[in-house]
Amino acid sequence: MIVIGGENLIDLVSSSSNSEGLPIYLANPGGSPYNVAIATSKLGSKVSYLTPLSKDTLGKLLSSKLKESGVKILSKSISNPTSLAVVSIKNGFPSYSFHRNDTAERKVNLENLLDILPINAKIFHVGSLGLIEGQDAEVWEKFFKICKQKGLITSLDPNVRPILIQDRKNYIKRLERMFFDVDILKLSNEDLQWIYPSKSLDQSFEILQSKTKAQLLILTLGEEGSIGKTSNFEVKISSKKISDLRDTVGAGDTYMASILNWFVDHKIYNINLVKNLKKPDLSSMMDKASIASALNCKKIGCNPPSREDIEIFINKENFENNA
Repeated sequence: MIVIGGENLIDLVSSSSNSEGLPIYLANPGGSPYNVAIATSKLGSKVSYLTPLSKDTLGKLLSSKLKESGVKILSKSISNPTSLAVVSIKNGFPSYSFHRNDTAERKVNLENLLDILPINAKIFHVGSLGLIEGQDAEVWEKFFKICKQKGLITSLDPNVRPILIQDRKNYIKRLERMFFDVDILKLSNEDLQWIYPSKSLDQSFEILQSKTKAQLLILTLGEEGSIGKTSNFEVKISSKKISDLRDTVGAGDTYMASILNWFVDHKIYNINLVKNLKKPDLSSMMDKASIASALNCKKIGCNPPSREDIEIFINKENFENNA
């Protein structure tokens, strides 16, 4: 079972304007780890979600989508309000402003997380807003380390949001402590160059490799594909080209979900098995993740594909390549 922690929120996406010229917003369930939970479940993995949800109307919407997607909710709903992200889309690419003061997803407690952690948990994934600052960030960091000590495979996607980070120095220190305990680490090129500004992406990547003990390190490069690196080899995968791009919301989360699902499909729950990944395995894993990410971008918002959607794409691609 994959267990996921981190923020849940409502994306308020500007879709159109009313007769007075005021924007009309669509309320879409979101938050990076929340998206990963749904995407991983849609691919066929058993997934549980740890973070509290609100009892308010928006919290019920978040809860409903998790249940519809087959994700098991482990925390009880609480009275604090739901976090909000106001999303503006320009040329298919989103920008965000966040509202998270004293909200439900920030009310995490280490003792409670340990109480509700399933005994059959094999992989723990966390990331994004919950790691930035405050008590919730401290709790997630401690819980991450405990999961590592318990023998779970640990997975991290920082999904950096600079607009929310007021104390850059302490935030990076927290990430680097977690880099020491992570097994699967994924970042985007934008994340990496914000954390380690340098003259080139290659230099930033070298710095990251010196700071982490991750057995699998993945760097996504947007339209240029992705790089996967183990202690033994490196793989470069091209992105999948699609003609009907709607937006890129949730693309990275869907990519991450596909990576986690690959480990479940292949029953790799031991860190030694992660260490012994073969190059063809990593290539196949990343290729499927690239397909999943591309298919997500064919719809508005985070709408990850099913396992069947990916198989249809692969079969079509193989047919066209052999024609």
